Amino acid sequence: MHPFVRYSVRRIVQAVPLLLGIIVLNFLLIHLAPGDPVTIFLGDLGTSQEYVQAVRARLGLDRPLPIQLALYLGNVVTGDLGFSYVNQEKVLILILERVPATLLLVGTALAFASVIGVVMGVMSARKPYSLTDNLNAFLALIGYSIPVFWFGQLLLMAFSLQTGLFPAQGMVSLRRIPTGFGYLLDVAHHLVLPAIALGLRYLVVNSRYARASMLEVLGLDYIRTARAKGVPERRVFYRHALRNALLPVTTLLGINVGVIFAGAVLTEAVFAWPGLGMLMLNSVYARDYPVLMGLLVVVSTMVILANLATDLLYAVLDPRIQLE
Repeated sequence: MHPFVRYSVRRIVQAVPLLLGIIVLNFLLIHLAPGDPVTIFLGDLGTSQEYVQAVRARLGLDRPLPIQLALYLGNVVTGDLGFSYVNQEKVLILILERVPATLLLVGTALAFASVIGVVMGVMSARKPYSLTDNLNAFLALIGYSIPVFWFGQLLLMAFSLQTGLFPAQGMVSLRRIPTGFGYLLDVAHHLVLPAIALGLRYLVVNSRYARASMLEVLGLDYIRTARAKGVPERRVFYRHALRNALLPVTTLLGINVGVIFAGAVLTEAVFAWPGLGMLMLNSVYARDYPVLMGLLVVVSTMVILANLATDLLYAVLDPRIQLE
């Protein structure tokens, strides 16, 4: 078997128990948290205790927790994530309706942070301690210090409320919904501010990692050997050094995926972006257990798949990993 195929199979097999453990842990945390979903679902209607118990029995909340967990795991294996108490709809349908919006936001923010961050880091490493390097360091300090939700509100005030250059909320214009290519332009117009707000922190982190990695690689023996042989500096910098310097940044990209999904919740709340973050926030307020658990299963799966893709990309960039 080819080393890359063997490595890929091993990484996929290792991901299965990890996902199972995450599902069990999320189930226990949600069910042990304070608050009764039945009470919130019924509200202040003055219903009798008998009716409350009947509702709990219908929803399966009167069973012992281990039995609920076993039933839930069996349903997840078959693709059944349950039924929403509040929305009165299958959880899988609710989530699938929101997944494209969140993937668009997260994917755009990651691409923005990765590409611009690496470019800034490479520019800084090319001329360390220059004006460009010092300016990038100053911007990195500011960008890393600003919370996502606050930076999003600053963007709203500056570019939506004051100047009107970008929409303040939503994913598309509600007054006049465009079609065709105009629809894509309208979505892109709404996407600019949320993607910048979500991606800024990871942009500056990628920038500093890329700079440090480039400076480390440029000091290695094989780089000095290439220069001694008369290889042009541009070729040494971009062909010999950049590829190896991108390995730590690639690892960081996989780590950022899980963190950026958490930041997407706050970003979607600020910009009313109709994705998984808004659905999760509303489900927390309503104690809608099936939706919360379904969201955690889906998001955990996406994070594990993203980290798996990062590991495989790392193995392609550094074939030595395949032999471990």
